[in-house]
Amino acid sequence: MDKSACFERNILALTQNPSLNARLNVADITSARYKFQEARNGELVPEWVDTQGIVHPLHSMVDPKREAKRIIDSVESDKFLVLLGLGGAYYAEAALERDDIGMVLVIEYGINNLAGLLNNKDYSRLFKNPRFRLLVDTSGEELKQQILELYQPVLYGGIRVIPLLSRTVFETKLFTQAGSAIEEAIEQLSSDYSVQAHFGTRWFSNIIRNVKAAAENQDSPPVIRKAAISAAGPSLTAQIPRLKEKRKELFLIATDTSLPCLLGEGINPDAVISIDCQHISYYHFMNGFPGGASLFLDLASPPLLSSVSKKRCFFSSGHPLALYVSRALNTLPLLDTSGGNVTYAALSLAEQLGAQEIELYGADFSYPAGITYARGTYVYPFFEKRQNRFSPLEAQASAFMYRNPLEKKNSLKAYWYYETKTMEFYRKKLEEKCACMEASVIPVEGHGAPLKIEQDENKISQRRQGTKEGAANTNKERPSSPLSQAGNISKEFLIHYKIKIGELKDGGKNAADYISSMNNEEKTIFTTLLPTMAALKRRNPQWGFQQLFKETKVYCINEIITIIKQQMDEKY
Repeated sequence: MDKSACFERNILALTQNPSLNARLNVADITSARYKFQEARNGELVPEWVDTQGIVHPLHSMVDPKREAKRIIDSVESDKFLVLLGLGGAYYAEAALERDDIGMVLVIEYGINNLAGLLNNKDYSRLFKNPRFRLLVDTSGEELKQQILELYQPVLYGGIRVIPLLSRTVFETKLFTQAGSAIEEAIEQLSSDYSVQAHFGTRWFSNIIRNVKAAAENQDSPPVIRKAAISAAGPSLTAQIPRLKEKRKELFLIATDTSLPCLLGEGINPDAVISIDCQHISYYHFMNGFPGGASLFLDLASPPLLSSVSKKRCFFSSGHPLALYVSRALNTLPLLDTSGGNVTYAALSLAEQLGAQEIELYGADFSYPAGITYARGTYVYPFFEKRQNRFSPLEAQASAFMYRNPLEKKNSLKAYWYYETKTMEFYRKKLEEKCACMEASVIPVEGHGAPLKIEQDENKISQRRQGTKEGAANTNKERPSSPLSQAGNISKEFLIHYKIKIGELKDGGKNAADYISSMNNEEKTIFTTLLPTMAALKRRNPQWGFQQLFKETKVYCINEIITIIKQQMDEKY
């Protein structure tokens, strides 16, 4: 069967999706399982031909547009809409007629069948719409990643899945897998968005206040071979003797939470790492900081922490503003903090410093025997200061532990522990990271949730060799930035960033249309504002995209102006 002019128009409209475009060009249209028939109102309706030759219309044979409008009208405003099945695209077209539908994503299977649709019906207008996306023959994991990349709750509101039942019923397994992948993505995004909504403004404030310190004083990180990481789980208390015995042969990286426990036992770490943006981080340093130790700080850490040590090294996490600052300064190392907790970040640090063997202490990721933290950590003096006859220390510790739902579990060695969903997520993320690291990771036996670290020594050796070869062929010098050569790096950067925010044009009714009109530099600046937008949206849920973006610009520009004035006052 020859490809029609209609097919060519559709292909031309898909030029921004080159991989799909290429697959469609070589698809076998003759094997497509579609026939087409006009509905009573003249609209073209695709019909699925089953294995017995029976045809099944995918839409109403009276008025498919009216049917689609009725279904789409049931969708609340401010939604990211996922449609399972393309069909005649009547659902997608009805959704895109609404300005309050942020994005429409269609999931389809069968490239030959899709080619058959495109050969008989014109979808080109739909494909050109910046709010429309089409995924074809995508695996569950690929679909999950696509959802994570496309769906921004702060921009699009909630997410809704609508199946084209007359289509999905014929490939139930594939569309069920797609639904499961979407649910997994939503679960992960919900957790990420909740964190952004709580800390977005604090992240922004901390980062721009830390730019000056990051630019002026960056200690050179050491290169290490064998490392130990001390987390603050209760098992650390029992593991202290082993740590003392092996202390001289290990470069010890302490999580900030574990630092008071180590100092109380007379152990001085070589480095301390902190990633929390909250002011409660100060409590970890109330007992002092070991002389000679390096302090590794997330750029979003509370600014006062930078005064704790002269040997400090800021790093950039995954926050878009931190990444933007890092590119401007050309001095900040990038550290993987995607595991969501400081132990994971410490493991990433040890890996980046070159460690080939890493021991983990106190990494319980649970509450062994109902105990929250190792002795000496901040919670105990914190509760002691707040206790009274009506709220003793034990009651506060219990309330702290039971603030989230707990699940009691037993280990193989008759230990029992409580675990939360968050702790389980942290543990699994760390296990996943260990599985693909070059370093051998050795968890010291404790009483908490057992770490299931599966590492293949042959693969570790291959990865190490690959890294050496890559390093030999890579120019390690980073490109120079105009900002990094300015006399006052901090002031120059903040002025530059403020101007770029101010130059962003006002947002329209729809985020996807607005983003599609931006150039790459504007998109980069816009992305740095997203966590702040999430925090402001949490406080003002009634704001639409247009007002939310306007208020975010005002908030961020005012914060930057405040910092510039403070730096000028300090200078004079």
